[in-house]
Amino acid sequence: MFAVIKTGGKQYRVRPDDVIRIERIAGEAGDDVAFDSVLMLDAEGDTTVGAPLVDGAKVLGTLLEQARDKKIIVFKKKRRKNYRRRNGHRQELSIVRITDITGPGAPKAAAKTAAQKAEAPPAAESDTKTKAKTAATTAAKTTAKTKAKTKAKAAEKPAAQKTKAKPAAKTKDKAADGSES
Repeated sequence: MFAVIKTGGKQYRVRPDDVIRIERIAGEAGDDVAFDSVLMLDAEGDTTVGAPLVDGAKVLGTLLEQARDKKIIVFKKKRRKNYRRRNGHRQELSIVRITDITGPGAPKAAAKTAAQKAEAPPAAESDTKTKAKTAATTAAKTTAKTKAKTKAKAAEKPAAQKTKAKPAAKTKDKAADGSES
């Protein structure tokens, strides 16, 4: 069984227990993440292709780590023009382990046995509320930062100005100089 998901402007083919490196998403190590944008779902030959997404399909995963990729150097040059620009980029990544794929046509996830339920301590409500508040705050901060960056970029770009030489202004200047006498 596999699914094709879309995140960070890219598409990934994932199976349960796969570890993928994607563009950074909000969260900390150990958090559970869900990918709702499932483009295709395949369950033992029964393929479902979305138009554009598969309704009700979801891919669940666990955030293992927030990391950074290797640095890439971008060097631009135009020969004989004394034009050289050097720039670097280091992509921020999230490393995610896919735990489950659910949706129409997907086999149901294995139900926890009584022994597993007994071993797992019940989740504290305060812990859940704290995680929800943290996630909401992080999302709000990310949105605010994005808006601020967009405004800053718009402010940096000056409006395009059309400048045309006015022939009337030139003749007035010559007449003022008195050189045409």
